[in-house]
Amino acid sequence: MQTRIVLYALLVVQPLCAQTSTETISKELSFEKRSPANALMIANLFGSIKVTAYDGDKITVEVKKSVFAKTDARLEKGKVEVQLGIFDRADTLILYVRDGCHEFTRGGLRRNGWQRWGYEPNHDNCDLTYDYKMDFTVKVPASLNIDIGTVNNGSLIVENVEGTVRARNVNGGIRLENLKGRADAHTINGDVDVVYAQNPSGDCRFYSLNGDINAVFQPGLSASVAFESFNGSFYTNINRLENLPVTVDKSGEGEGVKFKINDNRYQVGRGGVLLDFETFNGNLYLKEKSK
Repeated sequence: MQTRIVLYALLVVQPLCAQTSTETISKELSFEKRSPANALMIANLFGSIKVTAYDGDKITVEVKKSVFAKTDARLEKGKVEVQLGIFDRADTLILYVRDGCHEFTRGGLRRNGWQRWGYEPNHDNCDLTYDYKMDFTVKVPASLNIDIGTVNNGSLIVENVEGTVRARNVNGGIRLENLKGRADAHTINGDVDVVYAQNPSGDCRFYSLNGDINAVFQPGLSASVAFESFNGSFYTNINRLENLPVTVDKSGEGEGVKFKINDNRYQVGRGGVLLDFETFNGNLYLKEKSK
């Protein structure tokens, strides 16, 4: 019994010995080349990102940087290694996080010709000796196109943006409020919540592996809806919903030909843009706001 009491006491005391450092990083940014295609990309590893549109023409960035370590030496190392990085591509601004194990870089070409940006390990078997979070709060012009992503310990929030929105998370939810343009949201462990202030004029895709999708549109929605799930169900308050004919997609060649049957497709109203929803262990709640 004495041994158990001592071990329990050690577990309680140990976190109190951890060292913590917190600071705020502030930036004001603008585009050298202005156009409707202007885009802001934010790549994070640990922490949240909140992007809110406003009436100004500047991008204002505040990042709360928090570093946690068990010794002063490790804390100081984390304070030096964890930094906010910026790539200025004239018409595109890319904000990213640097640490002692990950490098944000441009990789190979996508099929459409655009180069892919992403994180790569600095070297094999790298092990950070500290923990950290970088929590972004960003204000942007409403017309801006947004591409944001994080991995752990954070959610993604986008509010009032009129441009195209792309959001990627792994262990956290995604909330998109008062959108008007196309959207593509994807998370593994979390819900996807999206509310449209004006029904989209372009195709949209929403995915969650282990979470629900809650999508709210304005009255009079006209769209084609696709829903796919392994363990989830589809709920809606829209009564103008009709089944579309089954379609078969073919891919590959020779012995590698693959056929996919698409039977959960619906037409809402007169039809139109594609709203593609997919879950594995979650439900879809598709709603129209009441008039």
